[in-house]
Amino acid sequence: MAYEGAALPIDTGGSAASAIQPGGAAEAATVNTPSGRASVAAGAGTFKPAAAWRRWFSLKKLYRRSIAVLLFFALWEIAPRLGLVDQVFCPPFSAVAAELGRMVGSGFLFKHLLASLQRSLIGFGLGLAIAIPLGLLIGWFKTFESYVDPLLQTFRQTSTIALFPVFIVFFGISEVSKIAIVYWGVQWAILLNTINGVKNVDPLLIKAARSMGISQLSMFRKVVLPAAVPQILTGVRLSATTSILILTAAEMMGASKGLGFLLYDSQVKYLYPRMYASIVTMSILGLAVNYTLVAVEKRLTRWKDELPAGK
Repeated sequence: MAYEGAALPIDTGGSAASAIQPGGAAEAATVNTPSGRASVAAGAGTFKPAAAWRRWFSLKKLYRRSIAVLLFFALWEIAPRLGLVDQVFCPPFSAVAAELGRMVGSGFLFKHLLASLQRSLIGFGLGLAIAIPLGLLIGWFKTFESYVDPLLQTFRQTSTIALFPVFIVFFGISEVSKIAIVYWGVQWAILLNTINGVKNVDPLLIKAARSMGISQLSMFRKVVLPAAVPQILTGVRLSATTSILILTAAEMMGASKGLGFLLYDSQVKYLYPRMYASIVTMSILGLAVNYTLVAVEKRLTRWKDELPAGK
């Protein structure tokens, strides 16, 4: 364990045994004992303050991130019981949690969850497959951008939910209409972030690559694309959570299963604990997707953390 500052003498009952030198690892220490001199390996059984501080700050960070959520759930539990809100329309959180547990235990929730995940993943996958290559082309070729940008900006300003009746007219109330509306909604964040990621690549990197005589294709593959990855991943994160929100609205208007249908069906039948349990499930699903993509983003962009900090 390395310590900053002056050497720290180790006191063993009055006889100084050794010192831990700053800026490096401690050597094996020789300690005077009643039975003679004994050698103690460096770091064996020693207290590691850095690890303890890391654990402390980790717990403190977890506390800060969860306190608001815990207070919200506590308020949700207390307000109906105190009569601040009607328990019929807003049951306590414990009742909602119990209903969610019954839905999970019986397997009733999973058929709706799997139906929503299937539609969302297909629409999201189509958005990735089309929006990323298109964004790379628009961002790299300025002439192409000048032609398509006005049309893209017009489509982007149109509400996705407002277009759902149009998708029903063309595709009916089948699975195709729901997947199509998810694709339409998720593509914009991916597309625009990909375009901006390509356009905002550091010009010095491009000039350095050209000075070495690299080809256009190699420069795009080895310089532009890696530099644009962080912003592309930001668009992917935004679109992933958006896909769940759009699908929920679409399932409420024309589906026989799915989380959106479960939510709407519970509301119509006055099954309010089940309705709120559906909302909690959507929130948990959105959090899981978001933090999974955050972990993927950190892994793919580790090189940013390895760059030396400027002085």
